[in-house]
Amino acid sequence: MSSDSSLRRVWRSIAILAVLVATVVVVPIAGTAGAASSGGTLIIGMTASDIPALDTVLAGQQGYEGYRFVGNQLYDGLTRFDLKQSKKIPDVIPALATEWSADATGSTWTFKLRDGVKFTDGTPFDADSVVFNLDRYLNSSSPQYNAALGSLVAISLGTIDSYTAVDPMTVQIVSKVPDSHLPSDMTTVYFGSPTAITKEGNDGFGEKPVGTGPFKVQSVTRGQQLVMVPNKDYWDGAPRLDKLILKPIPDPTTRIAALKSGDVNWIEYPTPDTVPQLESDGFSVLTNSYDHIWPWIFDTKVKPWDDVKVRQAANYAIDRKTMSEVLLHGTAEPADQVVPHANSAYTSADDVYSYNPKKAKQLLKEAGYADGVEATVSIPTSGSGNMIPIPMNEELQHELGKVGIKVTFKPIEWAAMLQQFTGGKVPDGQTAVNISLSFQQESFWALSFLSSSPLNVAGYNNPDVDAALTKAASTVDPDARAKLYQEAAKQITDDAVWLYVVNDKNPRAMSANVKGFVQPKSWFVNLTDTYVTK
Repeated sequence: MSSDSSLRRVWRSIAILAVLVATVVVVPIAGTAGAASSGGTLIIGMTASDIPALDTVLAGQQGYEGYRFVGNQLYDGLTRFDLKQSKKIPDVIPALATEWSADATGSTWTFKLRDGVKFTDGTPFDADSVVFNLDRYLNSSSPQYNAALGSLVAISLGTIDSYTAVDPMTVQIVSKVPDSHLPSDMTTVYFGSPTAITKEGNDGFGEKPVGTGPFKVQSVTRGQQLVMVPNKDYWDGAPRLDKLILKPIPDPTTRIAALKSGDVNWIEYPTPDTVPQLESDGFSVLTNSYDHIWPWIFDTKVKPWDDVKVRQAANYAIDRKTMSEVLLHGTAEPADQVVPHANSAYTSADDVYSYNPKKAKQLLKEAGYADGVEATVSIPTSGSGNMIPIPMNEELQHELGKVGIKVTFKPIEWAAMLQQFTGGKVPDGQTAVNISLSFQQESFWALSFLSSSPLNVAGYNNPDVDAALTKAASTVDPDARAKLYQEAAKQITDDAVWLYVVNDKNPRAMSANVKGFVQPKSWFVNLTDTYVTK
C-alpha cells in the first residue's frame, strides 16, 4: 500500500508514539441514551461557511466542527472520547471496538470488535468492513481507494504498515514504528458501509452516506442545512431527539439573530459582548476549559520571526488578560505559554508572558529593530474554534503597533487555510498564520514541534525539545510523561515559537428548552442524551 514518505520519516525519527508494555482497554456497559422518550428538533447554527462533507473523514475539511456535528453523528470510530462528563479531560473509551491491546513493542495492535452492530443500510459491521475502509484510506491498489480521504487520515494512520482480519470480529493493525496513540487517533477514523460504498462509488457515497452512528441523513441542501434523524437501532441506544438540523452561519451577528428569532435553538460561539444579554433573556451560555489554544504560528525561518527576541517582544506586547475579560467577556483565558490550561502538561510556573510593552520595546532594540519591524499574517475570517478572529486580530495589530511591530493581514477562508496548513506551510506565503489548534491528542506535540516533522509549520528546530519528546517515547507512566512534555513546553514557550494569545472556553448558547446536554472538556460533543422540550 502507498504511504507518505515524509510522514514515514517523521514517525521513524520519533518514538513519541511508543508504548513498551501491553495495553488493554475493556468494554464498559453500553449506554442507555435511548431509554427515555424522544424529544423535539435541535437546530444548530454552526460557525462553518458550508455544510461539512458527508463522506467519513471528509467532514474534517471544516475543522473539528465538521467532526463534531457530522462525522461523530453519522459514523463511529473504533474508539471515541468519553463525552458524557464535564469534569476531566476525556479518556479514550470503546466504540466499535470493545477492547484493544498492544504487543510489548507497541507496534502490533489487536482490536476486538463490537458484536451485533449494523450499518444503517443493514450491512453487518465486522472485521472485513474495517479492512475494506482501511483499504479505502491507505491502499492505492484497492478498487475503493480514495486519495482525498487518504490525505486527511495521513496524520492519524501514517504509521500503519499492514492490517488483517484475524477472525470475523478481530482486527490486527501493525505499525512501522511503535504507535501508542493509535487508539486515540482512531477516534476520528470513521467507517462507512462497504455495501453502500461499492454501490454508490466514492463520489456517490458522499451524497448517500451510510454509517453506524447515532444519526443518519434525511436531506441536505448545500449552503443552507443538513437534516438528520435518529438511528433507532444505534448500538449505544437511540438518540432522544426526533430530528437534528445543522445550519452553516459563519457570521456571528447573524448567528445571534437566528438564536433570538428562534430560527435555531443552539449556536456555536456567540458574540462575547452579547453573552450577558443572552443570559438575561433566558438563554443558556455554556463554557468549559478544554485543550485548545488560539495562537499565531511564526515562520521562524524568515524575517522578522527568525529572531527569538522579536518573537518574545511580540509576546510581551499583547494584553491577553484584557482581551479575555473585556473583548471576549470571560469566554477565554489568557494563554501565557504554549500549553492550554486543560492539559496534563500545564504548569503555572511557565506562564511567563505578562503584558510588558516596555520590555517588548527593549527586546526589539536588542534585536536591531529600534525603529520597528514589519510582518504579514494570514488570518481566518471565521471557522471552528476561531471565536471572533477579525476583532481579536485587530486588537493584536493595535497593541503590536504600539511597540513598533507593524502587522498587515491577509484574510483567508477557513477551509482554504486548513488545506494549506495541513500541507505544512504558512498559508499564502505570509510570515505567520493565526489558527485555532488542539492538544487533545498527544501526537500533536511531535507533529507541531519536532524538527523533522513536515507539519512543523513554524520550522522550529531545538535539539533539547527533540530530546525531551523522544525520551517521552519510552516513558509509560503518564505523570512522568507529562513532566517531559512540561520540559519541552518550557523551552518552546521561552523560544516564543508562537504568539500565545488565549485559551477559549468553547462557548455555545442555546434556548432554555434544550435539555440533557453535557459540556465536555473537548472539541467534540455527545448529542444522544440531548432533547428539546415543546
